[in-house]
Amino acid sequence: MTPKTGNPAEGNAAKSRRMVVVSPSQDASEAPARDASSGDAWALAAGLKATAIDTLMERASQALVACDYFRAAELCERALDKAVASADFERCARAIMPLQEARRQLRHLATDAAHEPAGIIACKALPRDAKHVSAGFVLLEPPLVGIDAGRYRELAQRAKAPTMVLVKEPTTKAGLWPIVGVGKGDPFPIVVRTLLAPPQGVDPKAPLADVIASAPRQALTAWMLGAQECLGDAAIAKVDPAWPADHRVLDFVELLAAVPDHEKLAQAFAASCREAAIAPRSSQPRRRTIAENKYSF
Repeated sequence: MTPKTGNPAEGNAAKSRRMVVVSPSQDASEAPARDASSGDAWALAAGLKATAIDTLMERASQALVACDYFRAAELCERALDKAVASADFERCARAIMPLQEARRQLRHLATDAAHEPAGIIACKALPRDAKHVSAGFVLLEPPLVGIDAGRYRELAQRAKAPTMVLVKEPTTKAGLWPIVGVGKGDPFPIVVRTLLAPPQGVDPKAPLADVIASAPRQALTAWMLGAQECLGDAAIAKVDPAWPADHRVLDFVELLAAVPDHEKLAQAFAASCREAAIAPRSSQPRRRTIAENKYSF
């Protein structure tokens, strides 16, 4: 056999040199610096995300002009999700405004439908599919629970049926109606509740179907709109203004899923977004541990 010749160190050095790819116009000493640079890649990715959000917002604006409120809301929600995921708080504030307008218009349409004979319904089971969803006001009751409101809204979105959905829990011993909303959250969905007196002149323990059939339509419509307002006010009260702005933004995102039709909640979210856009990011964890929670055992 022919013995191997040459300096092993030289061979290893040659292999190392072959690992670096250098363009004809690039000096070899520049290659490691360019390979190690990640700032440009990050900026490019951020720019692409911003462009995608802006494109969605432009399409949402066109849908609003065309009075396609379901499409406008869907596009705004997608833009908002992307902005939140990117911590682009300035775009979060921009996305919530047309979303608020689209939801406002849908709520107006649902209110108009609620004045029709079958425009307010009590519901104990979710519809089988979107074909069985109609416009108006919906009051879910047991055995349905708070999280079912989101599922009902999804069906209404598919049906293009403007609806406002509330969930009533079992009547309390004091004769009050608990109204609940369930939003997003990690590790558990956030829950918002408010206790309300039933519509005037209504037996609080009467079956909801009987209440809806017998109560004056205008009074019942006003009660449900008021209940929605109270639930949204309860959601706002869950967020402490002293918390860091970027934490409050994420809290409001979770709460907006629980009470999507509340104007002041959307405005509070926008205000926190604008504050977070110019404030330094918080270095503290957003969620307290059980040991830090004074209400825990």
